[in-house]
Amino acid sequence: MCSSATSLLLAVGFRQTLNSPFSPFPRRAFDFRHSHHLKEIRNWGCSRRRSILIVSAVDENSSRISMLLEESDENFGRSVVVEDSSGSHGEQSSFVLSSNEGQSSDSDSHAYPLADVDLSLRKERLEARKEALGMSAHRFSNIVPSKPKRRRIRAGILINLGLMAFLVPFLLFFDWCAWKIVRLPLEPFYLTHPFLVSAVLSTCAGFLYVPMIDNMRVHQILRKEGPSTHTSKRGTPTMGGLFFIPVGIIVAKHVAGLSSVQFYGAALATLAFAAIGLMDDALSCVKSHNYGLPGWIKLLLQVAVGAVFSLWLNSTNISTPYNMKLVVPLPQPFGLVHLGKSYLILTAFCFASMGNGVNLTDGLDGLAGGAAALAFIGMSVAVLAICPELAVFGASMAGACIGFLFHNRYKASIFMGDTGSLALGGALAAMAACTGMFFPLFVSSGLFVMEVLSVIVQVFVKKITRRIYGVTRRFFRMAPVHHHFELCGFREPIIVASAYAISFAFALIAGYIGLISA
Repeated sequence: MCSSATSLLLAVGFRQTLNSPFSPFPRRAFDFRHSHHLKEIRNWGCSRRRSILIVSAVDENSSRISMLLEESDENFGRSVVVEDSSGSHGEQSSFVLSSNEGQSSDSDSHAYPLADVDLSLRKERLEARKEALGMSAHRFSNIVPSKPKRRRIRAGILINLGLMAFLVPFLLFFDWCAWKIVRLPLEPFYLTHPFLVSAVLSTCAGFLYVPMIDNMRVHQILRKEGPSTHTSKRGTPTMGGLFFIPVGIIVAKHVAGLSSVQFYGAALATLAFAAIGLMDDALSCVKSHNYGLPGWIKLLLQVAVGAVFSLWLNSTNISTPYNMKLVVPLPQPFGLVHLGKSYLILTAFCFASMGNGVNLTDGLDGLAGGAAALAFIGMSVAVLAICPELAVFGASMAGACIGFLFHNRYKASIFMGDTGSLALGGALAAMAACTGMFFPLFVSSGLFVMEVLSVIVQVFVKKITRRIYGVTRRFFRMAPVHHHFELCGFREPIIVASAYAISFAFALIAGYIGLISA
């Protein structure tokens, strides 16, 4: 290329630009032979970083030239690709007209063959520079000493410590004054000892069980109807009831040395409900698209276990302070109420309701485990005067729930699953059925009752509004009620801590009602 070629390129390249209504140049004649005009055109090209202009013209030899003006994003230079279709035999030749990078120079441009220039090399060089800068910054950050990070106490650990701070002093105080209340010669630390032993053993068992069940890929299947924030819990191991439910029973049997008929009945009922939950969890994990046992089958099995337990109560010889069975003690002025055959129906109802109540509450990290521990403490105080062995059983199960909470706290490393939730509900119902303390049962399990009622109200409102207005309306944003508060913007630890406070108040009231009723 020579100087005449350069003038031809400039003349051809800016013909369309001058004719455009958006041209940055005034509508006047340009004489490309003058150097100051060429300088103005080059300055315009270097200042416009992201522009593509396609122009064409015919030279004096009537040969058509097509040019592409393009500028890369990595630099301020411009390059002109020239396709010359002239030639005696129709041969094509390509050239590149480039200017100095990042400079607006008055010097003439130079043409180079297109085959020798690869614009992608500039991008690769820039990326290599960025990688080098990033690596240098990383090494420099390792050299410069950073400020030590403050260790933050997780919300789940703080809530667990608060729960222990309430339960342990309460049990110690109650053991100290229990003999004055129930008028029985009880051993020192009668309820505190099994509670602490069960809590420690359950915690240690969890450290062995959780990695094992995680390696087996036994993970929780999340329902699509749940809150969207629970997607982060996908892949969390489940069936946690397999390691803490047996600990509660074993501690009550061997450490406390229980051998009464009521204890064996409550233990068998707990294991039967755990077996139902295990079937449900196993089906859920084997088929990821399945949610386990159908609801009506699960409810039928729970009612069947409750009916068998009530028949066993009616046939076996259970010693009570009243020398009669099927009696419900109530506070004054009601006193003792003999229900007769209705006692058996109430027993089956309690088994089904408590199992489903705990199961519905198991929706947030640590919610069902902590509420169940408080409910067991309330029932242990309530039944102490009637059956001290069941009181020890309740304290041991409460300690097992506390040990489970160290692995189920926010954020949970394992879920109890239906194996644990149904077993806890069955154990609570068995304690009430063997002693007649149904009223303290519903009070101490007040949180579970609230969860069940929220689901009933939600379903009732949806059906009524669909029939009346033709449109489904909801009373809660989502049922059970803990999901409603979650969708209102409350964080899980706040909801769980509030539920613990409510359950602790219910447990105190239930214990007081049981003591004055007995």
